[in-house]
Amino acid sequence: MYHSNKYFRLLLVAMLVLLIQTANAAFILIPMDEKQSNHLKSYGITYWTLEQGIEVKWLINYRGGSFLIQHQQAIASECLVRGVSFETLADGQANNLLAEISREDVNQDAVSMQKAPKVAVYSPPNKQPWDDAVTLVLTYAEIKFDVIYDEEILNGKLKDYDWLHLHHEDFTGQFGKFYQAYQHVPWYQEEVRINKELAQKMGFMKVSEMKKVITRNIHQFIENGGFLFAMCAATDTYDITQSAQDIDICESMYDGDPADPLMNDHLDFEHTLAFHNFKINRNPYEYEFSDIDVSTSRKVPREQDYFTLFQFSAKWDPVPTMLCQNHVNMIKGFMGQTTAFDKNLVKPNVLIMGENKAANEARYLHGEQGKGFWTFYGGHDPEDYQHFVGDPATDLNLHPNSPGYRLILNNVLFPAAKKKKQKT
Repeated sequence: MYHSNKYFRLLLVAMLVLLIQTANAAFILIPMDEKQSNHLKSYGITYWTLEQGIEVKWLINYRGGSFLIQHQQAIASECLVRGVSFETLADGQANNLLAEISREDVNQDAVSMQKAPKVAVYSPPNKQPWDDAVTLVLTYAEIKFDVIYDEEILNGKLKDYDWLHLHHEDFTGQFGKFYQAYQHVPWYQEEVRINKELAQKMGFMKVSEMKKVITRNIHQFIENGGFLFAMCAATDTYDITQSAQDIDICESMYDGDPADPLMNDHLDFEHTLAFHNFKINRNPYEYEFSDIDVSTSRKVPREQDYFTLFQFSAKWDPVPTMLCQNHVNMIKGFMGQTTAFDKNLVKPNVLIMGENKAANEARYLHGEQGKGFWTFYGGHDPEDYQHFVGDPATDLNLHPNSPGYRLILNNVLFPAAKKKKQKT
């Protein structure tokens, strides 16, 4: 009780000091450079501010992609409670800052955000929150999201959302290709059972056939103006499934009948988002879907496993500039079932935003589709180099400034931005 009262008194004193310091402030600046104590929760503060109907200016390429907000005491207090560093600016200081950023010879810009995007995470009902990096960081940053799965998508729920994350799902219907190692393990059997029962409930003979319809629905979601973000195996298996809409690529242990032995001769890359000219791995016992992923072929020692973010023009290419905002431009590599992408198989119209050039690997991809946008990010967990089944969850309290996780949250805020038309 004594410690509790002591903490309360300290917090009260801090709040009074804050009230005095900000009494004449006109703006709050949330810096996103090395001076920020909690980068990840800064995104949550920004999202919370947008939920209140308050405009936020995203100052891209300024101090790591800082946020500028009209001063309100509630926002300053929320920053204090959540441990987010902020600075206060008078009207004149803020106006001078915005004038400097707007100069044509300065590679910076101020992007207006006015409405919090509605966020959905596509995830099976039997998955735990810590199984997925995006779910983990959304929870830590205190950003609201709904969990949806195949039934909700087939019932037309995607139209209710602005932003969709694909859990590290296997869209090919091969249950992650875990058969060889985990066929007798309860969690794997439960995953197969849930998916097969759901497919039957929704009127499909095979899980693979249901997943094909799911990818088509997601594709239409993007076409209509949605924002898609995917990590790990959800990236390549999405494109594999889109390329094999009329082909059986599942062997009998997955769907009860043989796969087409000539599957690789009939792939159609017209409706894939990121990749073309790839070959599906036909071995049903091998933990690899295709040659898109380089997990098993890469020769990158852990101590040299980094990828570099590209630098873009804030005024001419605001979209990739927003998605690459960070306080560093070298990001630690991390593995997953899909770790990184063979650059030779990336479509020429796709923007590579992060790469390991020496290894010829792409790690962070972006593109447009119809009225919408999509981003693919290789790897499973930016702060867990090689995550294994059953490993404990990452504690983001230990990684509040994670550059790898920041890339995820850039994508979450991206739909809120009023983007100027790209000039290139």
